Amino acid sequence: MRADAARNLDAVLQTGARLLANDPSTSIATIAAQAGVDRRTVYRRFATREALMAGVYAAKLAACEDVCEQARLTEAPVTVALHRYAEGIITASRKWPVDLGRATDEAATARLHQLLLRLDAFLARAVHEGVIRPGLPDRWARALLTHLTNMASHEMPELTPAQGADLVTHSLLAGLGTGAPQGPAPTPAPAASASAQPKGARTQTRTKPRPKSASRKTA
Repeated sequence: MRADAARNLDAVLQTGARLLANDPSTSIATIAAQAGVDRRTVYRRFATREALMAGVYAAKLAACEDVCEQARLTEAPVTVALHRYAEGIITASRKWPVDLGRATDEAATARLHQLLLRLDAFLARAVHEGVIRPGLPDRWARALLTHLTNMASHEMPELTPAQGADLVTHSLLAGLGTGAPQGPAPTPAPAASASAQPKGARTQTRTKPRPKSASRKTA
């Protein structure tokens, strides 16, 4: 594919993702106009709106697969891989703001299933290595991670992907982490002294009378 044709295709797919996410009934002519591409060029590539939507899903799936590869979910330290994954998914979700769960064609659903299996395996590794606590309901960690990345992607556009990844990682581990203490345990605070107690709260102590000393004889 020539470079200009590739640019046009990318513009059509990104514009289609944005417009169809807001209004699934958006016409191909409208998408072509917004993308700055002749609609006949779009029709030659996508005969129907459904075909264009399938192309959008395929593009987002490819972006998500690349994120998983770049994050090195099976090799990198868990917290490092988690941050890389969150940052990459936020970037991909903003570029392709469509819900992959709505994809209906068999090829897209199969690719999505494989992505979810990779994510589940990564989170199982996080449990095995003591980063996430065990005993959580099935798919709970994955559902929370998906919710957090979606929130950072679409509800907080003022965040950069790196800032969003910081918050996603912190929120997930603060909620589901093992909570192992970092460093020595804090020293217990000393008990309050009597002088530090509020007035009227002191307990009075009786002093025993001093025994009388024997009178000293004078020479």
